[in-house]
Amino acid sequence: MVIKELGVQVPTVLLPQEGIDLTKWSVVACDQYTSEPAYWARVAQLVGDAPSTLHLIFPEVYLEQDDRAARIQKINNTMQEYLTAGMLVEHTGFILVDRQTSNAASRKGLVMALDLEQYDYHRGAQTLIRATEGTVLDRLPPRIKIREHAPIELPHIMVLIDDPDRTVIEPVAEQVGQLKKLYDFDLMLDGGHVKGYLVDQPAIIDGVLAALAKLADPTVFQAKYGVGPDKGVLLFAMGDGNHSLATAKAVWENLKKSLTPEELANHPARYALVEIVNVHDDGLTFEPIHRVVFNTEPRQLLDKMVQYFNQHNGQAYDQSVTDQEAFQQEADRLRKLGYHVIPYLTARTAGVVVIKNPRHNLEAGSLQSCLNELATQEPGLKIDYIHGADVVRDLAAQDGTIGFYLPPMSKHDLFKTVILDGALPRKTFSMGEAQEKRFYLECRKIK
Repeated sequence: MVIKELGVQVPTVLLPQEGIDLTKWSVVACDQYTSEPAYWARVAQLVGDAPSTLHLIFPEVYLEQDDRAARIQKINNTMQEYLTAGMLVEHTGFILVDRQTSNAASRKGLVMALDLEQYDYHRGAQTLIRATEGTVLDRLPPRIKIREHAPIELPHIMVLIDDPDRTVIEPVAEQVGQLKKLYDFDLMLDGGHVKGYLVDQPAIIDGVLAALAKLADPTVFQAKYGVGPDKGVLLFAMGDGNHSLATAKAVWENLKKSLTPEELANHPARYALVEIVNVHDDGLTFEPIHRVVFNTEPRQLLDKMVQYFNQHNGQAYDQSVTDQEAFQQEADRLRKLGYHVIPYLTARTAGVVVIKNPRHNLEAGSLQSCLNELATQEPGLKIDYIHGADVVRDLAAQDGTIGFYLPPMSKHDLFKTVILDGALPRKTFSMGEAQEKRFYLECRKIK
């Protein structure tokens, strides 16, 4: 069933047949632990040769290895093998997901398919489905090579709705006793626990769609955000998996050129499987995504940063820090003045970069614009995006490395900021820590 006005499809989802070890089947998103190959080695050791989504994805920690083409071919072959062997069983309906992590509250979501015709990741887009951060096009080619020949998709995509009255997902969760349980198991490596229930009753599905339609009503939307009719309705905002959804869009745009009108309307690749989460869910937290820079001389890099900010912002300086408590008080004072404050750590020093008159709204924007520029001047310089202050500390202890800490943004500001200002700087926020990310589990045919 397709509801085109809302960009929603009730999907037919594939899940592993009974008897397959779901803890081994389900692994974390491919773009996590990108500077921690030891994590992915542990995953491989746990999984072995068992059926697993590990064999269906390309962990980005391996992107720079020479076997990229062979790995992609093996991924597509394994997908077909799983289908041919009957390992995946069809279930038609939404799926209610209940994910318990280290948070006190579990996170609820609904798995559904979204119409890629209603999605645009370019800055300034006014579509129903939108990116919340900048899309880096050079991250798409490896994913495109997998998807354009893949018989199935398996998402780690989480898409947000702004539903303060809790009208879409929460009423489904209240009726969990009426739903068929599809899975209930522990996720590997501190990933928590996840349960899933099939939502196939017409009355419950209709309730979800009616609640989404109200959120998408232009009059309601304009009053909610204080905007005029020039602002298109934003119903679905990207949370996690921005580049995966952009990949699906790119493949679809290329594929549809060869389709008939009937195929265009009904082709499975027109849709992408995602999990919808309410930004107001008590189990959803926004965490900062920090930066670690490798293959650099930290002191020289800091000098170049201050020079860059002086040229582009007005005035900047950096200073070392020894008293953490006094530093935090000073940082709070400076931020109230409108300054940007970016703490840093190296193997030998700790300090802070202070930027007066920043031209970006968020520290992430100031830091990212600077690092992007410096990366063009130093070809060997590598920037990574890190979840967790402890990981930054460990990585920054290496010679030739510097870590930068960024503050979190309020999740309640996300929709209005994107509606008024457009997409945020790349990697501005993270929905939870790395182990709290969505794990691959459900699949869907796209051929």
